[in-house]
Amino acid sequence: MEKSKVYYTKEITPESLIKIYECLGVNLDGNVGIKVSTGEAGSKGYLKADLIGSLVNKLNGTIIECNTAYPGKRNNASAHLKVAKEHGFMDMGKGIEIMDDLGEIEIPIKNGKHLEYDIIGAGFDNYDSILNLAHGKGHAMGGFGANLKNQSIGIASRNGKAYIHSCGKTKSPSKCWITKYEQKDFIESMAEAAKAVSDYCRENNKKIIYITVMNALSVDCDCDKNQGDPVMGDLGIIGSLDPVANDQAFIDMIWNSNDPGAIKMKERIDRQIGRHITEYAEELGLGSTSYELINIDKKDS
Repeated sequence: MEKSKVYYTKEITPESLIKIYECLGVNLDGNVGIKVSTGEAGSKGYLKADLIGSLVNKLNGTIIECNTAYPGKRNNASAHLKVAKEHGFMDMGKGIEIMDDLGEIEIPIKNGKHLEYDIIGAGFDNYDSILNLAHGKGHAMGGFGANLKNQSIGIASRNGKAYIHSCGKTKSPSKCWITKYEQKDFIESMAEAAKAVSDYCRENNKKIIYITVMNALSVDCDCDKNQGDPVMGDLGIIGSLDPVANDQAFIDMIWNSNDPGAIKMKERIDRQIGRHITEYAEELGLGSTSYELINIDKKDS
């Protein structure tokens, strides 16, 4: 079986981000949605406008997001747009759309153990091409967040997020936080939701590609208003047509790092059984944990 290709650059600049996009060989055309976490008010690790703006403008894309299930400054569209504006996401491409402000739609999940369906923001249907542009970091509940989390929790509506977080037990944002679940089941629920989005894109002729920027590596997610400082140095940018391979490459770079702070990332990820998401996503047929890492810096030298 042919390994998935993952392109890598150590350089984290607007120009290198565009280079990674171009290496993937897919022309994102039509109405382009760029799924980025806008970052909770008070967080600091979210992808900054001065880094991603050039690529967003090149694609004439719209930043796409959904509201959060947890109480905060992004759990309704008007408050969310205010935070997005403060973080610079209104000033690039076509601006931003909060997809579940337009309602929500249920999409099928095939062979899931936990979820009967996925619930995504209705605005997702407005887009012909999707760039899943993730910020790689730790996460208090998932262990880490990158493309798979950005595609599952990130594209899910507010109710959809509650459904994933509760492993299919409730769609109520208030009830999901008091619903008991097994941690492994939550990790698998995220993988099932990510696979549902991938299937939906394929069946509706939507292009989708994956890029992860591995900077500001905190053990906390950008959804945490009290996000801690980075615990290890920046790793670079990776891109692939395979979200499982891209997430696996991110994990492997942490595990192979000599940075003394990497131990804190490893502890956070393994405490939450985070690495299980790639093996389960592979089992579902979403992608492969086997990949070829192509260093584009060497090609340029």
